[in-house]
Amino acid sequence: MKFENSLAFAKKLDRQDPLKTFRKKFLIPKHNGKPVIYFTGNSLGLQPITTKKFINEELQDWATQGVEGHLQSKRPWLYYHKFFKKPLAKLVGAKPIEVTAMNQLTVNLHLMMVSFYQPTSQRFKLIVERGAFSSDQYAFESQVRYHGLNPNDAIIELTPRPGEYTLRTEDIVQTIAEHTNRLALVVLGGVQYYTGQFFNIRQLTEAAHRAGAYAGFDLAHAIGNVPLSLHDDHVDFAVWCSYKYLNSGPGGVAGTFVHERHATNFSLPRFAGWWGHHEAERFKMRKGFKPMPGVDGWQLSNFPVLSGAPQLASLEIFQQAGIKRLRKKSLLLTGYLEFLLQQLDPSQNQFVIITPSNPDERGCQLSILMKKSGRKVFDKLVASGISADWREPDVIRVAPVPLYNSFEEVFMFAQHLGQAMGI
Repeated sequence: MKFENSLAFAKKLDRQDPLKTFRKKFLIPKHNGKPVIYFTGNSLGLQPITTKKFINEELQDWATQGVEGHLQSKRPWLYYHKFFKKPLAKLVGAKPIEVTAMNQLTVNLHLMMVSFYQPTSQRFKLIVERGAFSSDQYAFESQVRYHGLNPNDAIIELTPRPGEYTLRTEDIVQTIAEHTNRLALVVLGGVQYYTGQFFNIRQLTEAAHRAGAYAGFDLAHAIGNVPLSLHDDHVDFAVWCSYKYLNSGPGGVAGTFVHERHATNFSLPRFAGWWGHHEAERFKMRKGFKPMPGVDGWQLSNFPVLSGAPQLASLEIFQQAGIKRLRKKSLLLTGYLEFLLQQLDPSQNQFVIITPSNPDERGCQLSILMKKSGRKVFDKLVASGISADWREPDVIRVAPVPLYNSFEEVFMFAQHLGQAMGI
C-alpha cells in the first residue's frame, strides 16, 4: 500500500479497518478528559470491558456456592486451567496438550530449565542473547550456579555485529554450530523486548537440534503479537506472561508450552506439585508422583481463579478477532508508523529506528533510538497525552496494538513527536 502523510488518509484507513469495532471492547485511560494515545500495550495491555464481568461471576459463585464452586460454578474451578487450552493453542500454534496457563513467567522458566537444562561435563553451554530481560538473565545465572558452574564459562551471550542493533539469524545459527557437542540449551526471546526484533523461531530451533541441544523461547513480547507455530517448529518449550498483549491485567497468570514429543517422557527431571499429578488419582493423596501427560505434568498448584478470569475475558476477544486478521492489521499499522517516522526525520539526524525494517522480523513495536534530548522529548510526549515507554539510556518504545489502536492515533503520535523535537 502507498501511504500518505495526512490525517485524511489515516481516517480513511480507520474507516476501512475490518477490526475497528474491537477498540470499543477496551477501557482507554484519559488525559485531560481525552483518551490517551496508548502505545504501551507491550508493557501492560488495556482492560477489556468484559473483565469485570468475568471476575464478578467468579466472586458471585464463591459467595453463593462456597467450596461447591469447584464443581458447580459456571466455569468449575477444579478444571479452570482447561478453559485456556484451546484459545492459547491457537495463539501459539500448538495442540491443547502442549499448553497451559500457570504461575508467572520466571517461575515457569525455572521449571522448564530444571527439565531441559541438565549440564554434563561435555554438554553444559547455554546460548542466550546479551541484553535479555533481567528476569531471564537472573534465571540463567542462578540455574547455571545451581549446577555448580560459572556463568562466565557456561553462558554464551549473542551480540549484534559492530554498528548494528539486532542479531542476524545467520550469526545465531553459526554460533550454535560452533558449540556443537558442548551445547545443552538455547533460550531466546520470541520478540526481543528492547529492539522489537522477531526471531526466526523455526531456523533457530532446527539449529539447536542439529547441535544436539534443546531450544526454548520466552514469548512475553510475542504471544498475542505475532503468529506462532510452536508445534510445527518443534520448539521444546516456551514460556510467556499474559499482562502485555494478552491484556490479563498486572501480574496476570502466565503460560507454558511443552512439545508433544515430551508429553510422556516422564524420565525428564522436574519439580513436582500436586496439580501436576495425574488427575484421576490427584485427591487420593498417595506417595509417588505420577505426572499428567503433556505440559499439565509440570503444574504445581491449583489454578488462581480470580487472577485468571481476566485472561479468559481477553482470550474471548482474541478468538473473535483471530490472530491472522490481527497480524494483517498490525503489519499495516506498524508499517504506517514507520513511514511517518521516516517522513519526519529522513536524514536520521534526530533518531534512528532500531527495530528491523523487514515486517517479517518485527511485531507491532518500533523502538526509536533518540540521538538528541531523548528524555526531554519523551516527557513532552507524556505531557501531550501519549503513553509510550522510555528505556534507558535513549530508546522510546512505541507499540500500536491492532486490537485497540487506530491509524489516526499513529498519525497523531508522529505529529506530537515532531512537535516535541521541534521539527
